[in-house]
Amino acid sequence: MQRFFRKTVLAAGLVFASQLAVADDLVTILELAMRNDPALRQAQAQLQSGQQQVVQARASLLPQASASFTEQRQASGPEGDVTLTDLDQETTRYGINVSQSLLNLASWYSYQGAKEADQARMFNFQAQEQDLIIRVASAYFNVLRAIDDLNTRRQEEEASQRQFERTQQREEVGLVAITEVYEAQAAYDLARNNTILAEDTLASSYEALEAITGQPHPNIDVLREDFPVTPAEGDIEQWVSEAMNNNPQLQAALAGVDAQTLIAKARRSDHLPTVSLQGGYQNTESNSTRGADGSLRDAGAIEGASVSLTVSVPLFSGFATTARREQAEYDLVAQQESANLARRQVTQDIRNAFRRVNTDAMVIAQRQQAIVSAEAALNAIEAGYEVGTRNIVDVVLARQNLFVALRNYSDARYNYVIDTLQLKRTAGVLTPQDVIDLNEWLEAEAASAQ
Repeated sequence: MQRFFRKTVLAAGLVFASQLAVADDLVTILELAMRNDPALRQAQAQLQSGQQQVVQARASLLPQASASFTEQRQASGPEGDVTLTDLDQETTRYGINVSQSLLNLASWYSYQGAKEADQARMFNFQAQEQDLIIRVASAYFNVLRAIDDLNTRRQEEEASQRQFERTQQREEVGLVAITEVYEAQAAYDLARNNTILAEDTLASSYEALEAITGQPHPNIDVLREDFPVTPAEGDIEQWVSEAMNNNPQLQAALAGVDAQTLIAKARRSDHLPTVSLQGGYQNTESNSTRGADGSLRDAGAIEGASVSLTVSVPLFSGFATTARREQAEYDLVAQQESANLARRQVTQDIRNAFRRVNTDAMVIAQRQQAIVSAEAALNAIEAGYEVGTRNIVDVVLARQNLFVALRNYSDARYNYVIDTLQLKRTAGVLTPQDVIDLNEWLEAEAASAQ
């Protein structure tokens, strides 16, 4: 696959897709995040700042020019008689000097190293772009996760309240003991407490999403029930190979090795001679000059031009040149080990991500079955409670198991979505099309913290 897209391509794709959106869906929110997320804007500014290092490194290879202008007025005479209104001499000088490096391997390797370092910064910025997609998707689906959690908490609270009221009525006519009333009330109090906590969690989830885009999103589209859940395509080694070729963080580390290799060559070249060419022109104009007998004479204008070829051979600099060379060699070893670490980390991450996606797919199917089983168990236990073969504790536990199964199923679906995106992000192949495709499985239903 091709390397990760640049920001302009990402923005163009998201802007086009967002024109089709009519609500706060995932594409719309991601497009807002690309324009407003402080972390991405900071990374972009740092990238642009780092790009100026290439210009600075190239400057030593380009011609250097300077111009000068001097105007001098001089008066001389016996002490106490000199005034600025009676000048003996006025001199005007101007000139221009140009130099061009002809042979400077240290500067050349430094320039090439700066270009590789800029490439590493570009890969890091691409990683920031992909990270933004993950952050937005995580925040978005965490809101949906919190909504589902709050809905089940409220349903559980309502069911516990009804059970509590029914138990009170049964106790009043002598069908159950007062202890069962206490058990039902404890279950209701716990459910009410969990609802309050879920409301706070949802509000915090909305805040996390707003922190990325800079705008509130009180209503967002929800994930359709028929969203397809399938294992990851291909085998694990194919994904590892993809990550080795495309993961931007690994590519940045490898580019860093190339950059530091060139820097080490530059420091070794500090021991070599340099050759440069200089040229200059000067013009001096004087209205008078003083002769040996003290008389004033008109001097007129004098001009001159010069061209020189300079060969500079470094001999000794107090071991500073040697120290810089050895430092660059050690930095190269450190960068190589950093790349090795990145390679191993990416291999581990991509394998774990691949397994998580496949595990999520299996877990979702099992948790669907768990809901069916928990619901059947609750119905059976409630029937047994009505005829006196089960007690209130059994009913409370069975109801809690059902709502836990519902929440687990919701969590598994959102985990699968995020883990699928994370798998592509680790492989370095996450694109706007992945977001647009996912957005097709969202439907416009009002969902708020109220």
